Amino acid sequence: MSVVIHEVSHGYAALALGDPTAKYSGRLTLNPIRHLDPVGSFIVPLLGYMAGGFIIGWARPVPFNPYNLRNSRYGEAIVAVSGAAANIALALIFGLIIRFAANFGFLTSAFLGLAGYVVLINITLAIFNLVPIPPLDGSKILFSFLPYRWQHIRESLERYGLIIVLIFIFFFWHLLVPIISYLFSLLTGVAF
Repeated sequence: MSVVIHEVSHGYAALALGDPTAKYSGRLTLNPIRHLDPVGSFIVPLLGYMAGGFIIGWARPVPFNPYNLRNSRYGEAIVAVSGAAANIALALIFGLIIRFAANFGFLTSAFLGLAGYVVLINITLAIFNLVPIPPLDGSKILFSFLPYRWQHIRESLERYGLIIVLIFIFFFWHLLVPIISYLFSLLTGVAF
């Protein structure tokens, strides 16, 4: 559901900026079935699970047309950051529940454990998606701030983006772990 909320946030941000593409495609819904991607939602996570390793997956991206956005310079960055912002908001809500409601003793340890996973998943999604490698959201934010004369770099990186992302996951993922663990402890008050 965190990935679905992430994608729906992109659609609503685009709609707020004047692009109704996601609305007309029926993708402004929290119904997870509308966001399933055969490869990213089933095959890749299953292969990761069966290999006993890192499970990664994705939802079908919510479509938007950057040419319809009212803010042509930074509109794409606003749409991109909205997904990570939604994940951070979810992590903050569940982190505060863990931090404060646990002291009152009316929440079960099973719920607190589940809430911990929600915080961890949402922090991980937000941080990972902010990495500036295409097709991740961080690249759209970065390219919105680069001068137009450097747009050829974007096109070159987008061509090999998926390969670069996989290299990042396998060889540089450990660089994100301290950030994720720090934010988890900050939000929940529980050591990671």
